[in-house]
Amino acid sequence: MLAVGAHPDDIEIGCGATLLTLAARPGTTVRGVVLTGSDARVQEATGALAAFVPGAALEAHAFPDGRLPAHWEAVKDVLHELATRAAPDVVLCPGPGDAHQDHRLLGQLVPTVWRDALVLHYEIPKWDADLHPPTHYVPVSPDMARRKVALLDAHYPSQHDRDWWDEELFLGLMRLRGVECKSRYAEAFSAHKVVLDLG
Repeated sequence: MLAVGAHPDDIEIGCGATLLTLAARPGTTVRGVVLTGSDARVQEATGALAAFVPGAALEAHAFPDGRLPAHWEAVKDVLHELATRAAPDVVLCPGPGDAHQDHRLLGQLVPTVWRDALVLHYEIPKWDADLHPPTHYVPVSPDMARRKVALLDAHYPSQHDRDWWDEELFLGLMRLRGVECKSRYAEAFSAHKVVLDLG
């Protein structure tokens, strides 16, 4: 499994409970990559991913935050080079309809790079009110949902002063997605194309 984020914390916000659930299953390997971030933020992300998925490796790049579209060609090159080293079955990344330009670019590029993988686009709540109806759900237990929130808080102290960074938001979105799939909590994803191998 490959988890792609534009910024440190994107991966854990978007699919942290899913990663926690998968980490409990033997045989699952996860690699993470983030495209922007200061050294301090990358350190936070490295510790966070290792806490969510013990043994997971994080690869970080230093593109400027908020400016990924201006570096389209270089970002595409980074993803293609990564694809020579990583052939995941599943890729988790932001969505192509995300209002944040960095997220949106990755949501557009990732499916063009990993054409043979299942690409699931995670959602990141924000001021822009850009959440869309999802197509896929991962039910998560209350323990996993609360653990996600606790790990986010423990590993991203630089974000504590954000007005949106709180337990109510993270649990609230998971609770809403849980209602939509008859679970207490869930994380939701969208997929543009899914291939069902019935052989």
